Amino acid sequence: MKFLFRIYQWLIAAPILLVLTILTALVTIIMASIFGNHFWGYYPAHLWSRCVCFFWGVKVEVRGRENIDPKTSYVFVANHQGAFDIWTIYGYLNHDFKWLMKKELEKIFLVGAACKRAGHIMVDESSISGIRTTIQESEHTLQGGMSLVIFPEGSRTFDGKMIPFKRGAFMLAAEYKLPVVPITIDGAFERMPRTTYNVTPGKIIMTIHKPIYPGERGFNTKRLMAQCFEEIESSLPEKHKTSIGSDSPQV
Repeated sequence: MKFLFRIYQWLIAAPILLVLTILTALVTIIMASIFGNHFWGYYPAHLWSRCVCFFWGVKVEVRGRENIDPKTSYVFVANHQGAFDIWTIYGYLNHDFKWLMKKELEKIFLVGAACKRAGHIMVDESSISGIRTTIQESEHTLQGGMSLVIFPEGSRTFDGKMIPFKRGAFMLAAEYKLPVVPITIDGAFERMPRTTYNVTPGKIIMTIHKPIYPGERGFNTKRLMAQCFEEIESSLPEKHKTSIGSDSPQV
């Protein structure tokens, strides 16, 4: 059965999704350039992500959608098990947002240009000035009532277990006093870990936790980071929980 699925994945699904990816990027670039990126920066990729999950036999179950208001701006922070995290959030969060993503993703043919036209925020973590620029760009984006989605681990896990968070997401939330919503993604590692391009069909569960609101004095960044880590990890199975904890050194 696995052999037959590999044939389907590479000879049928992959070519179809490659064409859909190119079309989605072109539609985003052209339409966002003409009509703006509020609609065209989100919905083409939203539909594309659902197609990716469908053609590769991945079903997404969403829990806790009642915890968020579609008219409220949030900073969403999620664990990063694999590539399907992106398609899961884009396709099934059902909340308009911009990604905070690594600047090197700009180099991906067509996709990088589409991400820029869509209004996603490219972060250069190599310098303090790059981080300051990111904060300034985020302020402009958030003025329109938009939300942000960030993977605070910074990269995909190698073994399915969570790794310590970076501070950037929580500094942004503290700066603009936006509620932070932890998101747990469970199952993406089993579908396609970072060590392979082969997909294993199955189920992903996305749990949307209750928002964490700033107090009168804003957020305590370290406490917020630890709280989000604990919330996200609470909905993971034991095999994906870590003994490192959220208080390990951050960068």
